[in-house]
Amino acid sequence: MKTPESVVIAGASAAGLSVAETLRRGGFSGRITLIGEEEHLPYDRPPLSKEILSGKWPQERVWLRERAVIEALGLDLRLGVRATGLDDQARRVELSDGSTVDYDELVIATGARARRLPGTEGVAGVHVLRTLDDALALRAELEVSRRLVIVGAGFLGAEVAAVATLGGAEVSLVSDIPAPLADVLGPEVGGMLVDVHAAHGVRILAGVGVREVLVDGGRARGVRLADGRSVHADAVLVAIGSVPTVDWLAGSGVETGNGVVCDRYCQAAPGVWAAGDVASWEHVGFGERLRIEHRTNAAEQGMAVARNILAGDERKPFTPIPYIWSDQYDLKIQIHGLPRGADGFAITEGSLGDRSLLALYGKNGAVRAAVGVNRIRPARQARALVANGAPWAAAATNGSG
Repeated sequence: MKTPESVVIAGASAAGLSVAETLRRGGFSGRITLIGEEEHLPYDRPPLSKEILSGKWPQERVWLRERAVIEALGLDLRLGVRATGLDDQARRVELSDGSTVDYDELVIATGARARRLPGTEGVAGVHVLRTLDDALALRAELEVSRRLVIVGAGFLGAEVAAVATLGGAEVSLVSDIPAPLADVLGPEVGGMLVDVHAAHGVRILAGVGVREVLVDGGRARGVRLADGRSVHADAVLVAIGSVPTVDWLAGSGVETGNGVVCDRYCQAAPGVWAAGDVASWEHVGFGERLRIEHRTNAAEQGMAVARNILAGDERKPFTPIPYIWSDQYDLKIQIHGLPRGADGFAITEGSLGDRSLLALYGKNGAVRAAVGVNRIRPARQARALVANGAPWAAAATNGSG
């Protein structure tokens, strides 16, 4: 296999930067073009809903690397420009400024964009939270708008609810699922989180969707629920998930669906790879196709892609144990593995009442995930049960040992 001379990375994200850094560490001396739609240097997203939204951090603190470190990588860095098209036969990427860039290997790391409620684009007071600019705009909003409705009770919605409530806002959390994160963590832990949020004053409206955003004078004034009730507020955050950024690949030979469709090596087509939130790949360990929108996976997948680009015929499947964390009030929730869709649940340390516990999740007779709530070390130790596919019956009785 011919050693590539040029690599183009579409997406100046955590995954994209990870690719670039790993290529350089691996001895790649060719041209690396890193394309980023935003003007900002590559930055970390998890703090956006916590430290940036609360104002605890200045925005520069979320940069993944200082400018001098980025410059030392010797990149053809193109910020403020996005990929708009791909000619996979000519191996050429088209950019929004009208230019093109050729490649030997392309890594798609364009991430995802926030999903919006229909008809809310451009409505004052309606926010999403995906980018640094989004977080700064919502923070400014909360300085003057004291009533916030959050549509969606996933990780993002629950974290913003905690930050906004601690900041003095009146928060209503609306979700069509029974409890915050219940679709991921199950009804037991989800129910505990409902109690925690309610104890801090969050109004929770669960099991009901949103029909529309109420607008008066061009500004959001709350939401109308599917059952006809109205929830009034000064601002609305829509936190109902995201959509992989793959529209620019239309007409190319790269298959897309729920993301860029890749094989076990994260390769989508000859000379084309994907990493991060946009990548849908075959996880041979879990035996299913995954697309994971979390920070740790982005960095790990970026490294794996870079290594496979350099490895030639010695490439390796990407088989991580997914890791997710969430901070809500004084709770640190850590998830190793895939709890969603589990058919077994057992608390092996602590209790829901103490709001400190280690829970195991099983599927098809094996441990599928370990979740710790304020149990950092036990959760880390229990990761081995997930990695080894430990028998469910024994693990649920004995815990992590």
